[in-house]
Amino acid sequence: MDTVKKTAAELPPGNVPAARLEQVWKHYYLGKTEVPALKGISISIRQGDFAAIAGPSGSGKSTLLNLIGCIDIPSSGTVEVAGRITSALSDRQITRLRHKTVGFIFQSFNLMPVLNVFENIELPLLLSEKAPPKAERRAYAEYLLEQVGLADWRKHRPGELSGGQRQRVAIARALITRPKIVLADEPTANLDSKTGTAIIELMKKINSELSTTFIFSTHDSTIVEIADHILQLHDGEICQEVRKQQKQEQK
Repeated sequence: MDTVKKTAAELPPGNVPAARLEQVWKHYYLGKTEVPALKGISISIRQGDFAAIAGPSGSGKSTLLNLIGCIDIPSSGTVEVAGRITSALSDRQITRLRHKTVGFIFQSFNLMPVLNVFENIELPLLLSEKAPPKAERRAYAEYLLEQVGLADWRKHRPGELSGGQRQRVAIARALITRPKIVLADEPTANLDSKTGTAIIELMKKINSELSTTFIFSTHDSTIVEIADHILQLHDGEICQEVRKQQKQEQK
């Protein structure tokens, strides 16, 4: 298990940020009207950060996550993920970068209802260009089941699970490809406060033990409080950026 743990998040070499944005603008169109979603965003998220992107609805949180996750492209500016400038990559290279480097956790879980817990977790590996050997992928899936506390639920389907259990499956599925970065879009939005707190504590534990970079969009004050890097968005701009060291100095 120690060997699995050491290889769980292969970090970029040296001091390369997990993600970096430089003067990024993103526009959408409503008919002929141009609507700016992000306005000149420049940020750097370090390897191993537990980062919260906070702000009201419409502030640009999800747009920012989509750019880091290579789901969308900027209107202008530079987006760099694990040392790769996304605008310089082909569609095939973008797909490969997204699959190997980024894991996604959704507020609606997005589990396959016809698959059991174990099969849902294993699925991303089966969809990869070159799936690992069966014994290797199953061993790592079992390890993640243990990490999220669902070893006894491996044969259950999503419809038999609580909201918190479904989110734990989603976390394990996001980690199965050993991503450098996990993006979580409002991961506690559909959970009660007690379950949401437990989910955040689990993700912080994984962040600490596996050195996986977590980036959240959130309204949840619990996530903001526990984060070591906080980016506050308002109307598509960074209005405040705080790192944990700075917070401690201010106390």
